[in-house]
Amino acid sequence: MHEEQRQRAHDYLKARGIAQALFASPASVTWLTGFAPPVQLGPNPFAGGPPLVWYAGGEWTLIVLDSHAAAAAAGGIPAVSYLGYTIEAPIAGADQLLAALRSTVGNIVGRVGVEERALPAYLQAALPAGAELVSFDGALAPLRVIKTAEELAKLRANFALTDVGHAAARPAIRPGQREIDVWTAIHSAIQRAAGRRVPLGNDCTVGARAHSGGWPLDVVIQPGDSFVVDLSTILDGYWSDSCGTYYAGEPSQRQAAMHRTAAAALELAISLVKPGAVSGEIDRRVRQFIVDAGYPVYFHHTGHGVGVTGHEEPRIVPYNDMPLAPGMVVLLEPGIYFPGKTAVRLEDAVLVTDTGAEVLTKHDKSLP
Repeated sequence: MHEEQRQRAHDYLKARGIAQALFASPASVTWLTGFAPPVQLGPNPFAGGPPLVWYAGGEWTLIVLDSHAAAAAAGGIPAVSYLGYTIEAPIAGADQLLAALRSTVGNIVGRVGVEERALPAYLQAALPAGAELVSFDGALAPLRVIKTAEELAKLRANFALTDVGHAAARPAIRPGQREIDVWTAIHSAIQRAAGRRVPLGNDCTVGARAHSGGWPLDVVIQPGDSFVVDLSTILDGYWSDSCGTYYAGEPSQRQAAMHRTAAAALELAISLVKPGAVSGEIDRRVRQFIVDAGYPVYFHHTGHGVGVTGHEEPRIVPYNDMPLAPGMVVLLEPGIYFPGKTAVRLEDAVLVTDTGAEVLTKHDKSLP
């Protein structure tokens, strides 16, 4: 599992003369090993710190909480676990993780690459005095841009779940229901389809407050409301994203015109995706399309990459001169907003292919 990812990281480290490295950011750990600890209830009270990946001499070792050992072992690389919950002594996850790290690292000397911003200070201090720490925060991010076949399979599974969520959202949006009722219907459908708990994020709001977006609230849907549903699932450590706009009853003429314009802008964005296309130029073309149609330009990005985090390169934003390349996965999401009144946003995920784009999300974005 994730052998190609580790090979990319190995080649990166070797080219820079780094024979030893300690990875601590959740994105790096998942990308290198496929392991993603459950996060739905916040930080684990028994964990002493983040899962760690130790690299030395071409070999990899995963260091995790003991309750995660079975899941870690499924990744196919050696895993070291440390004691978390116990009734035999006070809970001391930090001390246990520190001991596991020292035992794994040993008495190393020379240059050691570290993800300094993600590594707690007490763990940095635990590395032997003979180690020369070399910060390489963010070093793996460029390596993550082109997805492997294994990653694409995980992303496709996630996008299929958001499709399920959108299918559940459309009939749930009706006058008298609340935003949280719609969210509950979406989340229930997704978890039934997955057969397990699935973290769910992003916006589920009436269009009048979609400019600020956010979590669903105890807001009652009124007749004629537009309703923005922007969904991300996290399955096996990988994220999805997608957006549709639905209506409580028949949309008004104004809403229908906005919806058709946003759909045309999304179609334009997808048509611009091909190897060599510049991210910032795609952003400019799509924004200008919205302006030329007579609407205010949207306040957010035109799109972004996705993978072991919800937002990765390539970012489809004005400043970015990154060219697209086969294997990138990009979300595209133009929108039209009239704060306090109504809004529409539509979003699809696309895979950059050798000749253009393959649309990965299949949810119905049409008008009723």
